[in-house]
Amino acid sequence: MKKTNSALPEQTSGSAFGSRIRFAVIALIVIAVYYWAVQGVHFEGIQSTAGTVSKSILQGFLHPDWSFVYIPEGEDLLRGLLDTLVISILGTVVAAVVCIPFAFWASSNMSRRLAVSGSGKIVLSIIRVFPEIIVAILFIKAVGPGSFAGVLALGIHSVGMLGKLYSETIENIDRGPQEALIASGANRLQVLRYAVLPQVIPQFLSYSLYRFEINVRSATTLGLVGAGGIGTPLIFALQVRNWNRVGIILLGIIVLIVLTDQISGWIRKRII
Repeated sequence: MKKTNSALPEQTSGSAFGSRIRFAVIALIVIAVYYWAVQGVHFEGIQSTAGTVSKSILQGFLHPDWSFVYIPEGEDLLRGLLDTLVISILGTVVAAVVCIPFAFWASSNMSRRLAVSGSGKIVLSIIRVFPEIIVAILFIKAVGPGSFAGVLALGIHSVGMLGKLYSETIENIDRGPQEALIASGANRLQVLRYAVLPQVIPQFLSYSLYRFEINVRSATTLGLVGAGGIGTPLIFALQVRNWNRVGIILLGIIVLIVLTDQISGWIRKRII
């Protein structure tokens, strides 16, 4: 005669009840957080000129200033976009090279003591704390306004993020080749060259290209504080409310970013 397990339905119902309680608690927490966030927003009404200004902005976007695309004797859209692209490339190259020792410093499998890799992770976290535009303002005060400050700002800020991604890549490598070389008497430099670098270089290049895409977007805003790039003519056009010029500049930024994403994505697929 078979014995029936009468406790099974009770356990199932208890588990379902506990799941409903957890869901209700999480839902209440989310609602409370949203309510708290909404309460922090002070809405003071819409200005009387909002309709007129919005209409002017829309008209400017629909009728961009095509004459600003190329001006032989002065600053134009193409020069600004080229400056932005150069700042992004140099900033990414600087970061991709400088962050390599930081990445090995922060990798737990590259040091015998946990405190060493922990200190490296803390340093990279500190570097990532400040946004690019804050770093750009600091460098503008130090080296003066211009593209050089933009390159330094993007380079230093990117070190923190690329260093973190590089270190995670190093920590996830296959230990087999490394252990085989150590067993055969190879020194640390030989292990690094023949067991570690061949595994991490493709991923390093992929992360660098991805960071380059982000830096192109960031470089478009650095000119707003005087760090060169297309942001400089953009802030001037915004100050004088030249919406036609703002429209053509934003259109150029869109084209630059779309092309950069497409080319970078194609290269990453070829690498990986």
